[in-house]
Amino acid sequence: MKDNEIREIFLDSPIIAAIKDDQLLEKAILSDCDVVFILYGTICNIDKIVEKVKASRKIAIVHVDLIQGLNNRDVGVDFIKEHTTADGIISTKQNLVRRAKELNMIAGERSFVVDSMALATIKNHINTLQPDFLEIMPGLVTKIISQINSITRVPVVAGGLICDKSDIMAALNAGAQAISTTKSELWEL
Repeated sequence: MKDNEIREIFLDSPIIAAIKDDQLLEKAILSDCDVVFILYGTICNIDKIVEKVKASRKIAIVHVDLIQGLNNRDVGVDFIKEHTTADGIISTKQNLVRRAKELNMIAGERSFVVDSMALATIKNHINTLQPDFLEIMPGLVTKIISQINSITRVPVVAGGLICDKSDIMAALNAGAQAISTTKSELWEL
């Protein structure tokens, strides 16, 4: 996916429904969110979960690290590509992000910013992998969002510990292009 395409998607719909169970899946389908991060499932049902998201005309991005039965090898991304209609993946694993890009899928990297070494690692990953977007966690690290935006043009998604509208606005004002949250009451903001 081209950088400007994912930016446009996030600009049009900056709140991402992150779903971790069937109850949130049903809420996401009814929400105004255009993008859904799928954070649960197994190799036996991920196709059906993705199908429900796609049937509601939303972009489905599967967090491959969290799908039971998949491992951290490239074949996990191949499985998602061949057996689902997912638009892309998100992962903490560099090789899976790289494989998704090879398969022309949306390729997002999820990174946890815990210290300055993690920030340096993120910079290296962005330069070598060039993911379509970077989800940094926790999403409340507004100073880090600004720093990351100063070193890359990759769209930043803030996720984790987003509790209310003020958290969303703080992250967006710091330069995040989108917010992912499992709090369904925030999906309609």
